[in-house]
Amino acid sequence: MSFVNPQFFWVMIVPLVILAFLITTNKERLSRVFDEKVLKRLSATDESLPMVVRNILMFLAIFLMIVAFARPVMEKGDKKVEVQGLTLLTALDISGSMRSKDVYPNRLTFAKTKMTQFFDAMPSDEIGVVAFAYSPFVLAPFSSDKETLKMMVEGVDDSYINMGSTDFSALGELSSSLLEEKKPKILVLFTDGGDEEAIAGFLDILKSNDIDLYVVLVGTKKGAPVIDENGKPLMQKDGSIAITQRNDALGELAKENAGAYVVASNGKEDITQLVSVIRGKYKSQQQGAATIKERVEYFYYPLGLALLLLLIAFSSLPRRMKDGGKV
Repeated sequence: MSFVNPQFFWVMIVPLVILAFLITTNKERLSRVFDEKVLKRLSATDESLPMVVRNILMFLAIFLMIVAFARPVMEKGDKKVEVQGLTLLTALDISGSMRSKDVYPNRLTFAKTKMTQFFDAMPSDEIGVVAFAYSPFVLAPFSSDKETLKMMVEGVDDSYINMGSTDFSALGELSSSLLEEKKPKILVLFTDGGDEEAIAGFLDILKSNDIDLYVVLVGTKKGAPVIDENGKPLMQKDGSIAITQRNDALGELAKENAGAYVVASNGKEDITQLVSVIRGKYKSQQQGAATIKERVEYFYYPLGLALLLLLIAFSSLPRRMKDGGKV
């Protein structure tokens, strides 16, 4: 037998013992501390049960309540349980091209919407979130609390966008570190893509760490002007407006390496399709085993006995007397 909250004994027992001692042995001093009416309530004076018996029942009931608050349990040891669901790492592109407005209202906001739909489609799974451009960083650790994940993603605004070139290799290194203890290892990118030269090293890192890649591509093949932090189109050296197009090379490479990709569109069919592919591939796999403490709770025994003793003690209190000494 052990107690989950043993601190309750230290907090409550000492004051209880002092109070019991004062009430039962030193009424004169007690009357100088308590109001006469309060003291009369604390120590009944006659009828039914004797005062001493009644006080003992009440203090014993309080003691049993303290025991119940301390939560007595019988420990049965550790137990391993299998946790159903998948663990996935999602990555949001915050490079400069994500300001482009070939999808409404821009690529970044549209990608965030798709991430939210993805979270909703995987309610029981554990998901982590990173943001990436020149230097990737963790937005949210692995969690099954989708509302918190949505809140973290929603907080990514235009100020996060980095105009530097996207370093996919750095993203690969961070992903391999975060997924090191996970099985299977799944990475889902929400991005407007990258050319074959930029992603060559990225795929090598993923392969060497057995990470499966899935991609949600945002933007159009027609493209749109690259927008700076002031909302103005960027100009090239020759004076023409810089245009950025969705690059499907990353998606094609994911598909060639046992992954998959979808092109983001209005509605939820694209995300539903991707989630269906992921669940179909890993339907027999789990997050792994978790260790929990198995215990039997006994707090309701002292609590029930305390209520019974209080009922006996209070039911034995004398009734008020009317004038003339008659009840």
